[in-house]
Amino acid sequence: MATAEGLSLPFEPESAIRVDFLETFPYEGARQRVRYETTEWSCVCPFSGLPDYGKLIIDYIPGDRIVELKSLKYYIVSYRNIGIYQEPVTNRLFQDLKKLLAPQYLRIETIYNTRGGIDTTCMIEEGQV
Repeated sequence: MATAEGLSLPFEPESAIRVDFLETFPYEGARQRVRYETTEWSCVCPFSGLPDYGKLIIDYIPGDRIVELKSLKYYIVSYRNIGIYQEPVTNRLFQDLKKLLAPQYLRIETIYNTRGGIDTTCMIEEGQV
């Protein structure tokens, strides 16, 4: 009988995240809160090589820029083969979007599917709502 011990699926390093996909457009309207959610979020556990699936929530109050949605989708999809732990990936998303948008408020939340009987939610928030 074959076992899975010693097997590993290939994954890419964090440097393969496609931050260059992100585009913005000017925002000049009233102060508003923008929220994007997707359940099509995934990356790879660098310990096991297995995928981590979950929900990603991006919540922000724009400064003078808004992220273009198609570019955001391509950026998010670029994580699917990246080997990165859950907490650092939440931080990476936060740092990339903070740098891109310079928002008045930003909150990134990653809610992972149950794995090994443990539910994990990671959240970083900065600014005033």
